[in-house]
Amino acid sequence: MKRLILSTAIVLGGLTAVTAQSDKEVTAMNEQKSATLTQVEEKVEAAQDLKLSANAVQDFKEVKASELPEAVQNAVANDFDGASISKAYVNAKGDYKIELTTAEAKKATVYANAKGEWIKNELKKQ
Repeated sequence: MKRLILSTAIVLGGLTAVTAQSDKEVTAMNEQKSATLTQVEEKVEAAQDLKLSANAVQDFKEVKASELPEAVQNAVANDFDGASISKAYVNAKGDYKIELTTAEAKKATVYANAKGEWIKNELKKQ
């Protein structure tokens, strides 16, 4: 009888140890999966930003600055004090690439849609 009780205690103790180790492994695996998932999400966001930039920089044809929509011209005047449009381009989607020269003789390129909303802006609002 003593042997039966002792054997049962040993088996139950062994099972408890195995279960405890499995829980630790699962927790470690979950932490690793979470870290990997976070890295994947960051890479997806970076790829989406890159895709937006790539879309903004495709197949532009030069147009005169005077041919820019009034909304775009007003946006440049409002957001970049003292900047002048040195060159302007348009693509098939109606997005505009605008090369600016600021009052400090800095050059920058900004991208806007026909509504005058900035797609990509290398200059901060001045």
